[in-house]
Amino acid sequence: MSYIQHGTSAFRKTSLALFAGGFNTFAILYYTQPLMPEFSKEFGIAPVTASLSLSLTTLILAFSMIIVGSLSESWGRKPIMIVAMIAASILTLVTAMAPNFHVLLVLRMILGVVLAGLPAIAMAYLGEEIAPASLGAVMGLYISGNSIGGMGGRVITGVLTDLWNWRIAIIAIGFLGLVFSIVFMLLLPPSRHFKARPLRFGSLLRSLGSQFKDPGLLILYALGFLLMGSFVSLYNYIGYQLIAPPYSLSQTLVGFIFIVYIAGTFSSTWMGKMADTHGRPLMLWIGLLIFLCGALLTLSPVLVVKIAGIIIFTFGFFGSHSIASSWIGLRAKHEKAQASSLYLFFYYAGSSVGGTLGGTFWSAYGWHGVVGMIASFLIVALLLAMLLAKLHHHQKAAV
Repeated sequence: MSYIQHGTSAFRKTSLALFAGGFNTFAILYYTQPLMPEFSKEFGIAPVTASLSLSLTTLILAFSMIIVGSLSESWGRKPIMIVAMIAASILTLVTAMAPNFHVLLVLRMILGVVLAGLPAIAMAYLGEEIAPASLGAVMGLYISGNSIGGMGGRVITGVLTDLWNWRIAIIAIGFLGLVFSIVFMLLLPPSRHFKARPLRFGSLLRSLGSQFKDPGLLILYALGFLLMGSFVSLYNYIGYQLIAPPYSLSQTLVGFIFIVYIAGTFSSTWMGKMADTHGRPLMLWIGLLIFLCGALLTLSPVLVVKIAGIIIFTFGFFGSHSIASSWIGLRAKHEKAQASSLYLFFYYAGSSVGGTLGGTFWSAYGWHGVVGMIASFLIVALLLAMLLAKLHHHQKAAV
């Protein structure tokens, strides 16, 4: 059975399906981010407490993906992803009815378990079904779905919260999620290269442990942690700065700040293709440098420069994540779903740790503290990318 090649009907259907899946995942996962100032006002909680509506979800999602990724080695790829998307959409509708912040947190924690089914498996599915020469392009499209979902979810919640309230905004996200779930189910081709294995937890744990033996994979896991920890920290707390003087922007305008995710839609696809052509080590380093420069530009008090910094920051993040995530599927020699789920475990753990830690820096040092934390993360990421490039070149020389 041949692999799915770029330019074929199957490639287009797979790209659209995974785009829809990425959109749904990020829209549902991150719709609380622009609502955090609203939670602070309505429930009388501090910014760092409001951030738990995202941090706890991503932390539980991180652990759940390891389990789901392992289960998919026996249960299959597509069925789990479909169930996860539909269940997450329904749970989002229920969350809109939460009577208080504690119930909202519990529902968001359950969402973390349910939502794990798609991101834990999507990269493994692509690694198994897509021709290696076309993997960078389709992975970029999947990541661009993430970026547009993150943008669309945030813009929708910002506008609808100003027009009505945050509960109506969440209901809209839930119904939109159901629509994209149906699109995903109808378009995604069944797995043709997946081979089910008997579900033996002992062997699953041993194979999971083997994913930590490759130093290259370890570096990619660490990069996932640092990338997402940096990204979420900026977007968690930029809203608090922009709704306060001297900017005093409305919730709608703050929501529209997330339209800069369009830059991520472009960069994830473009840099994925550039990595296929010019090599992953070089393009990863370029992406990280862009990421860091964008963060530093947000220190400017001039609103236009600050927004330009957010655009550059977003461009660098999605480009870097596209390259690192596709590298996992190529580097892992066995149990690709486990390797992918481990990358995403550290990726979303970075979201939880960085997102909450950023609140501490925000409370203590303001925006300079948040950017200082992000810069520290990205300097470490640049050093790790240099080490990964050396391992890559040594491996190529040995072949």
